[in-house]
Amino acid sequence: MSSHAPAIFWPHSEHWSVKIPVNTNHYEMPVLKEKGYAIMKTLDISHIPSSEWENLTYMDWKSGGDTNFAPLASCDGTIECKGFWENGKPDKGAKFTSNVDLCPNLMAYIKTIPANFGRVRIIKLEPQNHDQALRSVHRDDNNRLNPEGEGWVVRMWIELTDNPDSYMLLYDSDENNLPIKESEAHVPMPKGAHFVVDSQRLWHVGVHNGTKPRYAAIISCESSPELDAWIKSKM
Repeated sequence: MSSHAPAIFWPHSEHWSVKIPVNTNHYEMPVLKEKGYAIMKTLDISHIPSSEWENLTYMDWKSGGDTNFAPLASCDGTIECKGFWENGKPDKGAKFTSNVDLCPNLMAYIKTIPANFGRVRIIKLEPQNHDQALRSVHRDDNNRLNPEGEGWVVRMWIELTDNPDSYMLLYDSDENNLPIKESEAHVPMPKGAHFVVDSQRLWHVGVHNGTKPRYAAIISCESSPELDAWIKSKM
């Protein structure tokens, strides 16, 4: 009797992400046009104590693996992770939550980003290898209810813990909105790693090869010429 290893998961046409549009009439930043992501210079966050992410109020909210999220900005300023569209709004025009009082140094930097914020959250991700993470690969529904002609909403990451063997796994989308295997890219996630992803265009998930939780800030922000120039100045 022969044994077979379980097949590695790969998204198919019935995956929920496939229904999310990629090309719409919104302003998109030139800095993301070619690859769909941009890596900025690593931030020195040695002055930010771990209490600024460990002592926040978290919600048991699953996305991209075994995750919990601490909202820093939400639709109405409450400790809430749900999509803004559930309150009839696009993912921008957020209000800060009570969690921001516990992370003043982190917020001091976030507030320098010249963007209209949507959801801003701290993610706590438990360890997961490549094959485990791949089962949660997805695209984000960032632009539901976003009026045409306004800025395309993207996401920015700041890695708070040091996980040099972990990485953001990225795939571009084909004409059927499915991931292209040959486009696989890895963005390393050491402490202070700072990058922005068009996460509605790119399939993505965090591969966390560690033994302790990974913490990172995830910032939804509206594309604009000002944000494009700011990102370029940080590269």
